[in-house]
Amino acid sequence: MERHAYDAVVLAGGAARRLGGEDKPALVVGGMTLLDRVLAACADAATTVVVGPERATARGVRWVREEPPGGGPVAGLAAGLTRVTAEVTVLLAADLPFLDAATVRRLLDALDAPDVDAAVLVDPDGREQLLTAAYRTGPLRAALGAVGDPDGVRLRAVTSALRTVRLPDTAAAAADCDTWEDVERARKRAANDADTHGAPP
Repeated sequence: MERHAYDAVVLAGGAARRLGGEDKPALVVGGMTLLDRVLAACADAATTVVVGPERATARGVRWVREEPPGGGPVAGLAAGLTRVTAEVTVLLAADLPFLDAATVRRLLDALDAPDVDAAVLVDPDGREQLLTAAYRTGPLRAALGAVGDPDGVRLRAVTSALRTVRLPDTAAAAADCDTWEDVERARKRAANDADTHGAPP
């Protein structure tokens, strides 16, 4: 596999019920929207596909919608994969304020191991973060096809059959923003990072 040759699929179509229906990818953390922060982390993708309603973004992407809208992450994955041509797909949520390019490269590097179909981050509580992960596209498509209609299917039903390497998330790169408390925590961390480093992460 050519190192770092990949397409990115970013899922940005959720209802954000725990945020009162707010447009979560458009929320600003550290001077950038959550979606733009994720897009910056995968800027070297050959193609970036964003699944969800079209929004203004800092760089060009391809837009698709899941079917049905709001059908969940597997429906979003199915829509995103229709635009993927690379042998590797990096699958990301749109609400990861501290994802960075180094973490994406770490996931890609892990796929160089023999007999590995997927590389996923694992949070400090031991939970696999399936939306902060890199997958070999062929096995991922095959696993997706095996579940049939993707509407409402849990992502783990797709990924459980894949040979997976699990990487500790030592930088909290997979920390997401599901609640207003998460958003405020992220904003405080971004402000602290800016004070420490003089620029957003």
